[in-house]
Amino acid sequence: MNIHFPDRLREPTPRLFLVVIVAGLIGGAIGAAYIGALHLLQRALWPTHWSLVPHGVILVAVGVSVVVLTKLLGTPGDVELLVDNIHVSGGAEDLRRLPALIPISLLCISAGGGLGPEAPLVQTTGTFGSYVAHRFGLDAAGMRIVTITGMAAGFTVLFGAPLGATVFALEILHRRGLEYYEALMPGVLGALTGYGVYVLITRVGLQPVWHLPDTASMHAGDLLWAAGCGVVGAAVGAAFTYLNQFLRAVLRRIPTSLRPTLGGLALALLAWLSPYALTFGEAQLGHAAIANLALRTLLLAAAAKLLASSVTLASGWKGGFIIPLFFIGMCLGRAGHMTFHHANEAVLIAALMVACNVAVTKTPLGSVLVVTEMGGVHLLPTTLIAAVVSFVLTSNVHLIESQRRRSDTMSTASTEEEPA
Repeated sequence: MNIHFPDRLREPTPRLFLVVIVAGLIGGAIGAAYIGALHLLQRALWPTHWSLVPHGVILVAVGVSVVVLTKLLGTPGDVELLVDNIHVSGGAEDLRRLPALIPISLLCISAGGGLGPEAPLVQTTGTFGSYVAHRFGLDAAGMRIVTITGMAAGFTVLFGAPLGATVFALEILHRRGLEYYEALMPGVLGALTGYGVYVLITRVGLQPVWHLPDTASMHAGDLLWAAGCGVVGAAVGAAFTYLNQFLRAVLRRIPTSLRPTLGGLALALLAWLSPYALTFGEAQLGHAAIANLALRTLLLAAAAKLLASSVTLASGWKGGFIIPLFFIGMCLGRAGHMTFHHANEAVLIAALMVACNVAVTKTPLGSVLVVTEMGGVHLLPTTLIAAVVSFVLTSNVHLIESQRRRSDTMSTASTEEEPA
């Protein structure tokens, strides 16, 4: 069957670029508001403000709140559903899931759950992108581009890397790399617009979110170390995926209304194992990347974060696992350098951050660009090697079930349009 791609897909119109800019502006403003609200709640609920027992009570109370808010406001949805909608209809149908998603995710993240703001924020900015496209009367193809632009703006707010965030938003829709190629330049434009708005509102300055150790000199042997990091990252990603599938299977035996509360209780118990179990790891990553930590501490932190993030995700708490996977990779990179002193620490850290994330999200180019925009372009060859190795080794490991090929969507749409 020959699939016809409309001209609109190949040549975005000036009107579409206007809508993209609007979506970027809104995405940047939403990002600033969301992060601002998160910081306010963190002042009251963040684990460092409480001792273990009182904070354990807070975690259980948040689990109960998730159940109550879901019953009152409806199901918040997730990025996986948005990805599916992008493939099928071009974007989210409406804004009805956001009144539940925003308060629930803010509570879960600010209380120290093991997931970060990336998924809820990207779902919010992507959904608003769909809404803007609908208001401007765009068809499914145009809506898809604007929705991806909204997602790119959300990622950019978190990572401060517009190009990497755009490619990341495009790749996360698929399991085999970027396919909606026509959304690349509109996405970059929207991401830059959103980033500019966010920086102007928050005055955070133009700097990376994290600072990795100095690279120093690099040698040909670093390419082999990067390949090894790809293997380790693939193993971590597979462990994360299968652990989540196992926990979900176990929790299916428990009523849905009890799962978030049990998740809060489990997180409280994990906090006794390691303080690194709680929170999504953004602040911890910056600290652990430069602090003088023991090998045992780093390995325990990586294991605790992997387990806590899995428990958080499987029990119905809202948040994203990208930053926790970056944190796990950073800890393993530093641990690797302590074990093999002659290896380049920056190479190990960047390569493992990328490899762990790629194994789960299937975003090799986006992950490489995000990390190298923070750690330095000279790390690009080694991180790319790690990404490719991890990507190939985990080609049959899938956590985001709605990821699919573009041709699957187009073939379905073409079949539906044919006369009976």
